[in-house]
Amino acid sequence: MKELICITCPKGCHLKVDEETFAVTGNSCPRGAVYGANELRNPVRVITSTVRLESETFRRLPVKTDRAVPKAKMFEVMDEIARVRAHAPVKVGDILIANVAGTDGNVVATRTVEK
Repeated sequence: MKELICITCPKGCHLKVDEETFAVTGNSCPRGAVYGANELRNPVRVITSTVRLESETFRRLPVKTDRAVPKAKMFEVMDEIARVRAHAPVKVGDILIANVAGTDGNVVATRTVEK
């Protein structure tokens, strides 16, 4: 039995997941059951970070993946993000890295910077 804390809502339910059947107990909503089973089968995360920005007003640009990517690829994703340099102007949602680390996820800007 694997014990987890659910992160899909603010309740933070204490889940117990059977490692053979992926049956979940302790959840107070259906999302907890899905999260618990997926966390053992294929854990994924949305990655947030910053990239270096060539701008008059800002030095760093906040970014995130536009979808959850496999947890096993997190270091590859972060390595690619570390190599990126963005140039203003940048708008929220602009794709800075397409298909990051072969995950089908994109790294997108989360702030608009004009200069």
